[in-house]
Amino acid sequence: MANQKYDAFLTGARLGSFKAAAEELGYTQAGISYLVNALEKELGLTLFLREYGGVHLTTEGREVLGLVQAINADEHALAARVRELADREGGLVRVGAFTSVAIEWFPSIARAFLDQYPKIDLKLLCIDDEEELVNAVWEGRADCAFSIAPERRNLEAVPLHTDPLLVVLPPDHPLAGAPFFPTEALAREPYVQLQGNARPSEMEALFEANGVTPNVRFTVDSDYAVMSMVSAGLGFSVLPSLILSRPLFPLAVLPAERECSRSISLAVCARATPPRPPPAPSPKSPENGSPSATGRKPTTLQLIHQQSKGAAAATPFARGGNKLQI
Repeated sequence: MANQKYDAFLTGARLGSFKAAAEELGYTQAGISYLVNALEKELGLTLFLREYGGVHLTTEGREVLGLVQAINADEHALAARVRELADREGGLVRVGAFTSVAIEWFPSIARAFLDQYPKIDLKLLCIDDEEELVNAVWEGRADCAFSIAPERRNLEAVPLHTDPLLVVLPPDHPLAGAPFFPTEALAREPYVQLQGNARPSEMEALFEANGVTPNVRFTVDSDYAVMSMVSAGLGFSVLPSLILSRPLFPLAVLPAERECSRSISLAVCARATPPRPPPAPSPKSPENGSPSATGRKPTTLQLIHQQSKGAAAATPFARGGNKLQI
């Protein structure tokens, strides 16, 4: 990328000899003469006086010397930066996510990411326990993660999506066609609890919002096992809308009387070296991984953040009346 003509001109001016310049730069003397002649033709100036004992700058040569030095230094710096970025844009980025994000968002995120960074490999770590998920980032086992509780480890986070918590029922349940699931039913009906690593999941926030304690009948550690048991008529449960975008079993889905949601963020470790993902772009800012107004490409984590926002915006569910149709 650096300009060979500038190198030949500057080295010849410094050494006062095309022969010495050729030896330093690894060219023949004829090659240095060719490059200098090409630069003189390009500029329309005679830069050197050629004499038997060597070469000397003309008045025009002395006047442009400083400018050429500055331009050449910038070009060398740019070339070095490009090599540095090319080296850095290889390797592996490890992304932690719970199952619903892995299914609904990650494929489109990975496609856009790899279009921009074909030399980088992505590793998806599916972790459905939130405590384990944030620990993976904190301990360096993941470079970033889609988290609902980054504050547990003081992680830096950028909010992406508000995900409603919804009641799921057997399709033949008497309340399946209701506009919402009554608060008293939350406390009375048998509840299939989703639980990870011996701790209740974030779904319990819906019961807290409605001021009731669930009647736990079963405890399960898999979203899809919960769906299967509810579909079979063993009780009701609470699941995030994201995982319900592609249900594997027939279910009735509706909001609680007092609705509740969880916030999904892209989290990185505050003490880690990767740069902090940017805030949501302004209307004038480029999106989806395009170069910014300064011509810079986004960082790897910035691109993940941008594509995650797009995936979150495309999360498919439609509200029909007060009942979610899935």
